[in-house]
Amino acid sequence: MNQMEIMRTGQGFIAALDQSGGSTPKALKLYGLDEDSYKDEVQMFDLVHAMRARIIKSPVFTSKRILGVILFEMTMNRTIDGMGTAEYLWNRKGIVPFLKIDNGLLEEANGVQLMKPIPQLEQRLHDAKAHQVFGTKMRSIIKLANSQGIENCLRQQFEFAAIILEENLTPIIEPEVDIKSPEKATAEQLLKGGLLKALDSLAPTQNVILKLTLPNELGLYSDLVAHPRVLRVVALSGGYSREQANNLLRQNPSLIASFSRALTEGLSISQSESEFDATLDESIQSIFDASTIKVSA
Repeated sequence: MNQMEIMRTGQGFIAALDQSGGSTPKALKLYGLDEDSYKDEVQMFDLVHAMRARIIKSPVFTSKRILGVILFEMTMNRTIDGMGTAEYLWNRKGIVPFLKIDNGLLEEANGVQLMKPIPQLEQRLHDAKAHQVFGTKMRSIIKLANSQGIENCLRQQFEFAAIILEENLTPIIEPEVDIKSPEKATAEQLLKGGLLKALDSLAPTQNVILKLTLPNELGLYSDLVAHPRVLRVVALSGGYSREQANNLLRQNPSLIASFSRALTEGLSISQSESEFDATLDESIQSIFDASTIKVSA
């Protein structure tokens, strides 16, 4: 199958290995490497690439359960066994690569955090295509049920999406609703309405992937899953433990996972290869099951 067919019809989930500069120290600490383990940012990124390479190269990390992987730009530009990371994923493993393109978040305004400007966008999209990447990912955060803020968030997401689609790449649109929001349920209702309106404005040839927080109301995003412009709706773990995220995912028909921290939970640099692979295998299987085996609420 080609990349589009895999993302449209494949059974499995998307692994998010895209922690950037701000979130890398926490990811390394959970892996057993505190800030005393590296003296500067160069060493920090060397260590996180080694961790990601170990995950990707694991014999349990295969296209039978994993459809795609979201990469940080620096990861895409590095190599695994002499091959570009994205090329390794696609050519060796048959797993579809994506690239995180945002530069992080602005300060909160109107109950949302919009994305910072992306002056490197043109170059990143050019590089992504050169590395056989299928699509991109960009994240903003919704903290309150503020209709103006959510409208601003979606306008920015879809403006970037239009540029990405023009380059024949598929955007993952990620307006994350903060799981700690006191107005989470109402914000999700507003977000759904705004997304349906924005999706209706896309051309018949334009397709996107939506990456959303697991909703308070089970099945809330069924209309988004069914929308003809949506390839997939994927769920982020958003700070939930893997067990919590999997339980919620099982109860949301047609959503599949795109977990980051929940995927790597339990992995440690001190583990032997057999221990590491066994822990990763258990994690992948539980997330795969939650993405494919649904239960009624």
